[in-house]
Amino acid sequence: MAWIQLNSPVGRLKVIERDDAIIRVTWRVEDRACDTETTPLLTCAARQLEDYFAGREFAFDLPLRPAGSAFQRAVWSAMCRIPPGQTASYGDLADEIGNVPRAVGLACGANPIPIIIPCHRVLAAGGRMGGFSGGGGVETKRKLLEHEGALPPSLF
Repeated sequence: MAWIQLNSPVGRLKVIERDDAIIRVTWRVEDRACDTETTPLLTCAARQLEDYFAGREFAFDLPLRPAGSAFQRAVWSAMCRIPPGQTASYGDLADEIGNVPRAVGLACGANPIPIIIPCHRVLAAGGRMGGFSGGGGVETKRKLLEHEGALPPSLF
């Protein structure tokens, strides 16, 4: 396992790789240096996150291997289809994968690769914010949606 840490507008992030795939993004960073060398994949992930936060137009293109159930992976896959600058509701995703909004919300909350798997783009019914599993909680979700120009007017 290897990781890289980087600063971002929503806090210091740690991106973790195992077996040539990104497995986690966390706000739980460490002061000590990495035990392993930075890999080409982690360098690419850091560059893509820097591009995202700089507002450059692109899509994340990284091998991902989030640990979760088949249902959770289906929800995370559906989230990856929400384009930057757009949002979907828990109900929209539930309809897409044939389940209920509450189960989709639980899967969103279990997303181990926030930002890259864009759970921040999923809102509750009526455009309400809902939760966010990343560091800083709902305030970070708000900042990510503002960054993408996708914050619903009702949440300003």
